[in-house]
Amino acid sequence: MSYVKPKFYHPSLKKNKVGYVKADYEGVISTLCAGCGHDSISGAIVQACYEISLEPHRLAKLSGIGCSSKTPTYFLSNSHGFNSVHGRMPSITTGANMANRELIYLGVSGDGDTASIGMGQFVHAIRRNLNMVYIVMNNGCYGLTKGQDSATADFGSVSKAGAENPYQAIDLAGLALELNASFVARSFSGDKTQLVPLIKAGMAHPGFAFIDVISPCVTFNNNKGSTKSYSHVRAHIEATSALDFVPHEEEITVEYNEGTEVTVELFDGSKINLGKLAPDWDPHDRFSAVNKLHAAKSQGQILTGLLYINKESQDLHGKLNTSNKPLNKLTQDELCPGNESLEAINQSLR
Repeated sequence: MSYVKPKFYHPSLKKNKVGYVKADYEGVISTLCAGCGHDSISGAIVQACYEISLEPHRLAKLSGIGCSSKTPTYFLSNSHGFNSVHGRMPSITTGANMANRELIYLGVSGDGDTASIGMGQFVHAIRRNLNMVYIVMNNGCYGLTKGQDSATADFGSVSKAGAENPYQAIDLAGLALELNASFVARSFSGDKTQLVPLIKAGMAHPGFAFIDVISPCVTFNNNKGSTKSYSHVRAHIEATSALDFVPHEEEITVEYNEGTEVTVELFDGSKINLGKLAPDWDPHDRFSAVNKLHAAKSQGQILTGLLYINKESQDLHGKLNTSNKPLNKLTQDELCPGNESLEAINQSLR
């Protein structure tokens, strides 16, 4: 069960540009395990939506099945939401997006929900460049069914039961890059400073924005030997950049040392500023990102940050040349243009 938070708050709390306080973006009290990384990601989503002054009714949150897919209950209670069946969140999001392109779509999934039963749906959402933010809360285990290794558990990692994983892991960020996703990032649930700007940038990106978030399971996969534990991630994390998201309407007044900064401009004019740490990494070059990801993996490092962004991204609506107006706003005259128009279409096909 879930517990409802009190709806009153101090009247002097700071409001954003649309008149909401941060508490307005929260949900009910979480029933996940204390210390679960998923709750930190929920907090980052709340913070990101508050900072960009998003009106809650403009966001649709969707999920599948798993600990991660419970989290939409814990953020943005006043937004649209749909909890689908296991692994089917991308197809539900596709249908909703095709019907109403004016909403911002945020899909939340887990490593089981995406890398196993939902793999086919995941890869086709990338292939179609569906305009959504797709967050995987990746803990390397099946937390709802007693912690068995998932498809993202690293080779040789040791489970709480003491068994070593004999299988190679599916690297979801690497897979997204190989499939030419237009926005690929990785972060850590315990690094809110990095994760919040990535979520904000993903929401501004016109296409499929994938964020793989390492999120340790404190109950089943936070032990010595696990490569998804808090201690392991903190010891092996390597950031591609220091991140800051700058909305288009705000003046940019940040100074960087020469040769250490690159600014990535998104389609809506927003910018994400990257302080480059790796000399062989370019967020606009997919092959550079793939090489850097493989290099980090071979050294036992976990590469985080914005790995790749395609500035020429065209989302599914652009590919299909769909109506600019949402389907629920189309009038009878627009849907039924008349017999003359129908006859003209028929003649063109003869």
